[in-house]
Amino acid sequence: MMEDSVRPWGFYEILADTDSHKVKRITVLPGKRLSLQRHLKRSEHWFVVSGSAVVTCGPRDVAVAPGGYVDIPRGEDHRIRNDGDENLVFIEIQTGSYFGEDDIIRLEDDFGRK
Repeated sequence: MMEDSVRPWGFYEILADTDSHKVKRITVLPGKRLSLQRHLKRSEHWFVVSGSAVVTCGPRDVAVAPGGYVDIPRGEDHRIRNDGDENLVFIEIQTGSYFGEDDIIRLEDDFGRK
């Protein structure tokens, strides 16, 4: 695992990074959640591999079990949380014009990040 892939909520691994898309395997520790955020230059598709997720997408929360997925349009407020007692693992597929970590606009964050 690369040092820069460790986050306070868990970690991620980049599986593919091309001009047309980026793919990550993301692991969220029990009781943790990502920041409420949006992106201006990409949309995301989240596929849950193991564990159970609660995904906030816009004004709604959706429970997503293994094998389930959520599409997050560019500009939509979103986050994922792990309410379970085992790691949540999901695959994130990004499409759009830019995939850098600086295209994250954080609206809320449990760890004080901006």
